[in-house]
Amino acid sequence: MPAEKITSLQNPRVKELVRLRDRRPRDEAGLFLVEGYREVRRALEKKIPLREVYFSPEWFLGENERTLLEQAAAAGATLFELSKDAFAKVAYRERPDGLLAVAPQWQRTLADMDRIVAGLGEAGPGSATPATAKAPFLLVVEAIEKPGNLGTILRSADAAGCHAVIVCDPVTDIFNPNVVRASTGVLFSVPCVVAESTAVQAWLREKKIRTVATTPAAEKIYSDADLRGPLAVVMGSEQYGLSKFWLENADLPVRIPMAGQADSLNVAMATIITLFEAVRQRS
Repeated sequence: MPAEKITSLQNPRVKELVRLRDRRPRDEAGLFLVEGYREVRRALEKKIPLREVYFSPEWFLGENERTLLEQAAAAGATLFELSKDAFAKVAYRERPDGLLAVAPQWQRTLADMDRIVAGLGEAGPGSATPATAKAPFLLVVEAIEKPGNLGTILRSADAAGCHAVIVCDPVTDIFNPNVVRASTGVLFSVPCVVAESTAVQAWLREKKIRTVATTPAAEKIYSDADLRGPLAVVMGSEQYGLSKFWLENADLPVRIPMAGQADSLNVAMATIITLFEAVRQRS
């Protein structure tokens, strides 16, 4: 498993990895960072074309890293070995586990959502019945500010079996290293589309997908709402919640009852509660 070894903190590759932590250089290069064993493994499982993989055996936490590096090289990634200090400089985590990859960004649009929704109605392999029983189950998030929250939301959508996540009017980008980290690599498996709220709302109406919006002002409790059938759960930003646009255009506003002094939950927690109520009803 040949790999160029880098020890200097001033090496151009080390400097470029540090730059890719920031959004503008990421977008200009069309690249992003994937850090961690689990995240790199999931990227390879989903055939993400990793361009480069950087590793430092001095940081390895287990026995499986070598096998993963062999898989990455076989898939076409160029390997680079970093010294412990060099890896500490490029790592985003405080306690790195010695693996970091560079991958190309991708863009999905509402046209991709057309294909995803259409695919739910196709006959499954070996099945005599069409898969139309799989009514679209989507998550729409608006103006999420914190990368950790967005990553956790993606992870929750995956656990709930959402067919896709639509990110409206984003404040943070989906390729932020903390999004990748908090999603534990689920970013690679859950289709994620970025679009403007007006276009998304119009698309949902066209596809006859009901929208349920969470807001403390709603009369109906979320568990009393019918969350079956084609559905999009819509969640708002951490500070302001959903915008006036979504509150006025949602088909069904619901609230999560609060028994204590707090009048709202963390958006990631509220998302989990609402999604899994839908899972309970839909199962």
